[in-house]
Amino acid sequence: MNTAVEILLVEDNLNDAEMTIRALRKNNLANSILHLKDGAEALEYIFGKEGNLTENIHHLKVILLDLKMPKVDGIEVLQKLKANEHTKKIPVVMLTSSKEDPDIQTCYNLGANSYVVKPVEFNAFIKAVSELGLYWLLLNQKPF
Repeated sequence: MNTAVEILLVEDNLNDAEMTIRALRKNNLANSILHLKDGAEALEYIFGKEGNLTENIHHLKVILLDLKMPKVDGIEVLQKLKANEHTKKIPVVMLTSSKEDPDIQTCYNLGANSYVVKPVEFNAFIKAVSELGLYWLLLNQKPF
């Protein structure tokens, strides 16, 4: 039986995705992670092909969402998640390389729970993602 997905990682950069998973694995959190390559895959995973919610949302504790992606970008995914009554309480952490103030403002205005700029240096990246995983999976209390 598969472990329920608690962390949804939506990241088009395979190197960043691998480093994120490695950091979570370091803290034994990677068994509950699903990596999707773009926003379209994320929306289908959550809302299904017909736009109806799937059972996949019930165990999600956090969505780590990249901003700049092909097909559907992170802002559109965030907007759809926060506009839906059933998904708006799922914590969404924007995990991106963009330090642009308009991006930060837009994400928080749409309801992002956190905005984290990916550290460039490997060890700093691993540490930041490890701390994110520990916080959202072990310390944060879900509202539902």
